[in-house]
Amino acid sequence: MLEKMGDFFDNRLNIYDEHQLNCIESAHDFYCFTAENLPKKPGCTILDLGCGTGLELEYYFPLNSSAKITGIDLAPGMLKRLKEKFSDKDITLILGSYFDLPFGFEKFDAAVSVESLHHFTAEEKIPLYKKLRESLKPNGYFILTDYFSLSDEEELSHRNELLRLKKEQGIDDSEFYHYDTPLTVQHEVECLISAGFSSVEVLNKWRATHTLKASK
Repeated sequence: MLEKMGDFFDNRLNIYDEHQLNCIESAHDFYCFTAENLPKKPGCTILDLGCGTGLELEYYFPLNSSAKITGIDLAPGMLKRLKEKFSDKDITLILGSYFDLPFGFEKFDAAVSVESLHHFTAEEKIPLYKKLRESLKPNGYFILTDYFSLSDEEELSHRNELLRLKKEQGIDDSEFYHYDTPLTVQHEVECLISAGFSSVEVLNKWRATHTLKASK
């Protein structure tokens, strides 16, 4: 049975960190790499989309202990765990959907998302990325680390299976339920460019997982 997005993650809160770091190939490497590509300027402002328990922040705060983080997530338990981990840091946590919440204008030096956005369509992402771009300061950028479909056929197969399951279970298509439907890297890049980012580059990859940098 499909589970609502926030419920899915909170139901797995006690095993989440261990699973993410030890059951996903190269996870330690890509969380660390993501952190290394965030700004090192003291007091810089970072927006974290789908922040979860803040796994990349475990690598980032040793590099920039004074960074100011705004984290958004649907799972209250995840946010509580993140706050407990980094109780001495400057962190603002917001419970809700990053599709619905305002981000502000030219507020952040950078944004980051790790293993969160592979649940959504291009049509859903482009308006989100437009809003995200507007929230970045001049010369700001977005670091996206996620896993991607390796072909158009794989991407379509994931999406069709989710639609089938929703229909079978009588689920309103407007609700967010947990099921992985990653785009291809090419389609992800197209979304970011369509949203107005000036350039997108692939910084690194670990099989299906890639780190992209979208510059304002």
